[in-house]
Amino acid sequence: MTTSIRQAVPRDGEAIAALWHRGWRDGHLGHVPAALLPHRQAADFRARVPAQIPFTAVAAAGAEVIGFVTVRGDEVEQLYVAAPARGTGTAAALLSHGERVVAATHGRAWLAVAGGNARARRFYERRGWSDAGPVDYAAATAGGEAVLVPCRRYEKAVARVALIDGRAS
Repeated sequence: MTTSIRQAVPRDGEAIAALWHRGWRDGHLGHVPAALLPHRQAADFRARVPAQIPFTAVAAAGAEVIGFVTVRGDEVEQLYVAAPARGTGTAAALLSHGERVVAATHGRAWLAVAGGNARARRFYERRGWSDAGPVDYAAATAGGEAVLVPCRRYEKAVARVALIDGRAS
């Protein structure tokens, strides 16, 4: 089945929340402060998704959402791919999309990775991102509070491109 990347729409919300919850647990448990865990239940992700939709693109295989990327300003804020879709190029396609979105307004992109998430760190490094050092990332919660998470800040120079209707021209 062909995978396509498109702008997220509200009806994608439940699929994004479920994927985000599973992916977050897979990549973050054991690598973040215990104070964040009560704020990372399935309901918390469902509550946070609606505000993310305008900044999110999804990878879809047919009607099924198999990944997503969220970009705010120069930050690739979230990138998750369903476990069965890992290794298929979906994550690389979503990251490239996120880089193009950042490049529409900025020359450099950044993202934060939990220091212990070795799989994600290797992925970003293979895609040309550089570890720029430690950062205490303010992880948002559905209630509006933030929990500081020790992370690594990754950066990448991105070529400026013009976007028309969310697509590189």
